[in-house]
Parts: sequence; C-alpha cells; structure tokens
Amino acid sequence: MTSFDRQDFAAIRSMPGRVATTLIDKSSREAKLLADLMQQFPGEDVVATSSTTDGSKVVFEVSSDRDPGQFFLYDATTGKATFLFARMPWIKPSEMASMEPVTLKARDGLPLHGYLTRPVEKDDAKHLPLVVLAHGGPYGIRDRWGFDPDVQLLASRGYAVLQVNFRGSGGYGDAFMHAGFREWGAKMQDDVTDATHWAIAEGIADPSRICIYGASYGGYAALRGATKEPDLYRCAIGYVGVYDLRLMYTRGDIPQSMYGDNYLKMVLGEDESVLWDRSPVAHIDRLKANVMLIVGGEDKRVPPIQGDRLHSALDKAHIAHDWLYQRTEGHGFYDEDHLNDMMTALIRFLDRNIGESAAPAKSKS
Repeated sequence: MTSFDRQDFAAIRSMPGRVATTLIDKSSREAKLLADLMQQFPGEDVVATSSTTDGSKVVFEVSSDRDPGQFFLYDATTGKATFLFARMPWIKPSEMASMEPVTLKARDGLPLHGYLTRPVEKDDAKHLPLVVLAHGGPYGIRDRWGFDPDVQLLASRGYAVLQVNFRGSGGYGDAFMHAGFREWGAKMQDDVTDATHWAIAEGIADPSRICIYGASYGGYAALRGATKEPDLYRCAIGYVGVYDLRLMYTRGDIPQSMYGDNYLKMVLGEDESVLWDRSPVAHIDRLKANVMLIVGGEDKRVPPIQGDRLHSALDKAHIAHDWLYQRTEGHGFYDEDHLNDMMTALIRFLDRNIGESAAPAKSKS
C-alpha cells in the first residue's frame, strides 16, 4: 500500500488466512489513519483506494467475507468518515455466512490452506451436506478470504462449502505453484481429495452427502474427482470444464500462440497416454456420482467440444446426467437471465442429490 503522495510504501498486505496488514512506519500519517479505521471496523478489511497527495481526503473501502464492500470518504480536517455507497446494497452482511480459514496437510506432508463456510447459524454444526468448490486457473490463482457470491448462495441454501488451495495455486510462493506443474489429475487432484477426507474426519461433512463443483480447471477437477474417487462424491458439477486433456493442444485460444503452446507443454506435458489417462472422459465407466454439465457455446478458452464429448460419451454409456447448454455464452455465463437459470438448475441438482430431501445414498459395493 502506497503513501498518500505515492512516493513511498505505507503498509504490506498479505493473506495467510484472513487479510493481514503490516504497517511499515507506525508513526506515519497513513499508518495512524489506517490503524484508526481498522479499530472502527474490527474484523473488516480496510483499504485506502484513493486520496489527495496531502492526505486531507481519503476514499477507503471496507469489506469482509460477509460484506461485498462499502466506500467512505475520510476528511482529515473533521476526522470524520462519510458513507458514499455500497458495492452490493441489496446484500445484508448480517445474513451472510462467515468464511473460516483452515489448514491441513496433503498425504505427502505438503501444507495446504483453504476456507470453510458453514450455513448461517450453523457455525459449529457437524455432518453437513458439503460442496467442495475447486477454483479455476489453476496456476497462480487462489481462493481468497472475502465475499464470494457463489459461496454465499450455496451456504444460504444449507450447504457447507470447502475451498482448498491445492498445489499450483498462487500466493504461496513459486515452489508451491511449480509443484502443480504436470500434476493435473494427479497430486493436484489428491490435494482436493485429501481436503475432502479432512472435512469428513473433522466431522464437518456428512460422508454420504458430498458434491464436488468447479468452473474451468475446477470443472475438470470436479469430474476427475468423480472418476478417480468414485465412492467419495455423491455428485459432480462441471461448469465450462476440460474433460479431454488432449484437446487442450488443438482446441481453444491457448494453443493458438507459441507462448500458449509452450505453456501447455510446461504445465501439462506431452505424453498423450498420460493425458488420456488423466481425462475424465476416459473413465466414465468408474462413475458413481450423478453429473451435471454446464457449457457455453461461444467459449473460446474451453470450447464446447470439451463438454459435448463428455455429454456424448455419457449418453452412449446410458448414464443419465443433467445438461445445460447456452449457445451465446462463453467461458462463464454472464447474461443475468442465463445466470439465474443456471444457478436455479444447479441448486435443484444439489437439493436432489445431497439436500435434506435427497434420497439416501445407495450402498457402495
């Protein structure tokens, strides 16, 4: 965080779990203001977004896991902060769920960090239906503490949500990120599996009511998890996901440049037999989880052939599944009506599979 005159640094922000702010010079005017505001808004993340060079007026944002963000104008002459506007004024923070940082170890001893969100007023509840939400990217991207609309939607419907920053995620140093190279469907997936087992062992999750869900790489992780660990997940939701790794080299916008092609060689590898073996479409015979696939017809990053190919394979194997295709959407749904329809269908799918009214899980053989 820079000083008001942009000539120096005032503080360093990090996120080991929640946001942490380290003041560089506690006697500076920036530090004094920041410390004062943090006392006024305990438990919130306070960030100065803009200011005059003399610091006489400062716009700052206050946000948290339950609050999408509110902006204030601080006037140094009066010492008062005036409310300006809220990022999502229709959201009531008091009705939102809290996101708790968690730590665990992967099977090879690697420390993993993530977040657990329980439904409102169920902070200590046990044996909850759980959605394991895998982030996209995957490299250099991470789940963060803060307001997440998808997480809050799921929690508002009675589901606990577990997010884990598996190896390859950003924010934990280059070694941690590089540890995920060429580990699609292997150690990266094992990290998600280990986090799921952790939630079961801690008594948080009902082992018979767990669904795995994600978009892009997260969609891959969802279906890879369902095929690699067929007895672990009751259902899997793949949203604009990758299901045949071999197609990463021939379809989409990544292989269209030398940089993209070299990137794929670095993070995926070129052994076609390995790529095929780690592709969900290659192992649908192992599926026990119910599946939902969500595909955008104009997706340039993960072309619809990825979803189409898995959809066709499931049809050919006579495996019933939910299929949602929007011809005009791309790598994610953005039209409000389409997004509303998608989330409505997604919640219905979860309710049917792991909700309170869901049928009991079949005995596993």
